[in-house]
Amino acid sequence: MSIPQPRATVASIPAYVAGKPPAPRPGQQVYKLSSNENPYPPLPGVVEAAEAAVAQMNRYPDMGNTALYDALAERLGVRRERLAAGTGSVAVLYHLLQAFCDPGDEVVYAWRSFEAYPIAVSATGGTSVQVPVTADGRHDLDAMAAAITDRTRLVLVCSPNNPTGTAVRRGELERFLDQVPRDVLVVIDEAYCEFVRDAEVPDALEVYRERANVAVLRTFSKAYGLAGLRVGYAVAHPPVADALRKTAVPFGVSSIAQAAAVASLAAEDELLQRVAALVEERTRVQAALREQGWSSVPDSQANFVWLRLGERTTELAAACDAAGVVVRPFAGEGARVTIGEPEANDVFLQVAKAFAG
Repeated sequence: MSIPQPRATVASIPAYVAGKPPAPRPGQQVYKLSSNENPYPPLPGVVEAAEAAVAQMNRYPDMGNTALYDALAERLGVRRERLAAGTGSVAVLYHLLQAFCDPGDEVVYAWRSFEAYPIAVSATGGTSVQVPVTADGRHDLDAMAAAITDRTRLVLVCSPNNPTGTAVRRGELERFLDQVPRDVLVVIDEAYCEFVRDAEVPDALEVYRERANVAVLRTFSKAYGLAGLRVGYAVAHPPVADALRKTAVPFGVSSIAQAAAVASLAAEDELLQRVAALVEERTRVQAALREQGWSSVPDSQANFVWLRLGERTTELAAACDAAGVVVRPFAGEGARVTIGEPEANDVFLQVAKAFAG
């Protein structure tokens, strides 16, 4: 008996592996350091704004994201017609791929990088061209430029890179962009840009303003702490932004998410304090790891650290789990560990000490 079959490419789509939540344990505090979430509660005024929006849930959300675009345009210094929102920056990435890739078109990106990239490319019929990161977890931009062919439509640059935490510096990015054909769209994924402290890492919006083939992805899930509401956006030149709004799911960003994002933008002082505290914790954790003997820990510019463990990755993850912290293992490669509460970071460091060297 024949039954409907999905497209052949669907069978090849890898499954997204989300960060595992910790299982409650009597008498033991457990922590989740597996999903790069913000450990702080919503910013001041956000819950109140979300609750007010809940009272109108019988109405569709504003499909034009008017208040959100107005707030972002003012904050970022861009025209609102250059903005396109979606249910998280990963949804906006799907919209980009739908808008620019025909079946078989190539998308170049570093690997290992964000786990959703190969899924999104395959789901939209594109072909992934994965370029290995360097030994210290950085984008090999020369190799990425060499991988561009006549079939390349998009290049994804994840900076800071998930899961290694490394960021692309201004000089190397400019040299790379000079090599990219003008009809190839370069998407700079800046999900963790608020945590960057390296002065040589550019604000991608500065690059976008000078290059017609550059677009920028950002999110409210990380620094702003709205991971559960799913709202992200792109900043792009009008032809790209127009295409994104056309391919977006109608009414995708909920009224609650829009209201929470606008309120979060209004709480910048508190946001900066929280980000500064997480960066301070990141510095402390990285210094402690290196003192333990983890000489290969990359210089993270995100809210997580990366440990290259190879075949010992699952062993470390299991030891962390037993101690009450859940990390994100990539079997055979390494573990990504979110910077969370100081108490959680301390538990992780105790486990890491046994694996040092």
